[in-house]
Amino acid sequence: MVWVGVKMKMRLGMVVAGLLATLSGSAALAGNASLFVTEHGRTKPPIGYVKFCAQSPAECKSRGTLLTPHLKMTPERWSDLFQVNMKVNTSIKPASDQELYGEVEFWTYPVTAGDCEDYLLLKKRELEARGFPSSDLLITVVLDENGEGHAVLTVSTDGGDYVLDNRRDDILLWSETNYRFLKRQTQRDPKQWVSLDDAKTTATASLGSSVGN
Repeated sequence: MVWVGVKMKMRLGMVVAGLLATLSGSAALAGNASLFVTEHGRTKPPIGYVKFCAQSPAECKSRGTLLTPHLKMTPERWSDLFQVNMKVNTSIKPASDQELYGEVEFWTYPVTAGDCEDYLLLKKRELEARGFPSSDLLITVVLDENGEGHAVLTVSTDGGDYVLDNRRDDILLWSETNYRFLKRQTQRDPKQWVSLDDAKTTATASLGSSVGN
């Protein structure tokens, strides 16, 4: 654990410096559409998320009609993002819902093990505890490089949409991930989801059951 702490501190300086450079470049390219994911209309949430909200309704409350501007990033907030992403990725072991709960799809906060949805739920909760607005922390469903379902946490900032992923410790702009973005929560209401794919909005409705580690 001592080595993990040293490793985290060493990487923290490098990653934050890189992220600040990226943010600086992003500010100069504010009109670049690749910084932000385009929303294409309403779609259905993953079934696992629907079940999660039914069991924990307080976690899925509407945020009302007022929206804050995109999260303004600072060196401290970049540091928080990196620390939380690496901490959760390091402390939680990957395991399927079938292995842990005997179900194909079960979203929950992990203790020692979990799959991709569990990782992102824990990251979201820890970032909210550090003062990040929940409206800028969006659960997102993607297809990975192999065409398989996966879930990540999108952090919507003034410099673009960034991704926290249990498969990597670095934090990338959404367009740098090589993922195909399918759908995510809306900022106003976490129970309302929008399509991020310019194909048919309804085409992503059944993906929830296939989201894996």
